Amino acid sequence: PPPCPGALTVTDFDGNIYHSVQVGSQCWTKSNLRVSRYRNGDIIPTGLSNSAWENTTSGAYAIYNSDPVNDGLYGKLYNHYAVADNRGLCPTGWHVPSDSEWTTLENHLGGAGVAGGALKSTALLPTPGGWIPPNSGATNSSGFSAPPGGIRGTTGQFMNMSSYGAWWSTTVLSGSIARGRGLRNSYGDLQIGASYRVDGFSVRCCRD
Repeated sequence: PPPCPGALTVTDFDGNIYHSVQVGSQCWTKSNLRVSRYRNGDIIPTGLSNSAWENTTSGAYAIYNSDPVNDGLYGKLYNHYAVADNRGLCPTGWHVPSDSEWTTLENHLGGAGVAGGALKSTALLPTPGGWIPPNSGATNSSGFSAPPGGIRGTTGQFMNMSSYGAWWSTTVLSGSIARGRGLRNSYGDLQIGASYRVDGFSVRCCRD
């Protein structure tokens, strides 16, 4: 799959560089977001205890097990309040995708029932950042190269590294619930979920 014309790479506020990939009519970053600041330079809070994470209604991020190696492999895990903050997570000219933009992506790849395989990286453990076998259906034919970065759950616990990855959309379903997408090692589908906004998920950026 080709990079996006005119936007082979994009750089966030911290100087992290992301390669792009064209999937149908859309342009996506090819790796998970790692930025620690909003677009205007304001710092996104981090280092929250489990209880603080569970009770916050403001933007925050975590790194899985607070291990900087995981930041490099999987990017940061953001709660949905950070995603929805009007200061913006993604670089200028890019945005966190809406539920409908995720739907456009999955439809281009044949529907949610099979899109997961096209989105997942084919790397398997013990390759750093790889999936636990069997990594069912994985072809990475889209070039999206989704890794299994796990999540930070509602009560602050880190879960499911190497077997699961989850990504936010901007779409809020209710005051405390928002729409996300998930990928699993044992299935080839793209899971469409409703999750608590305090959960920590990965983020991809889509070009405006």
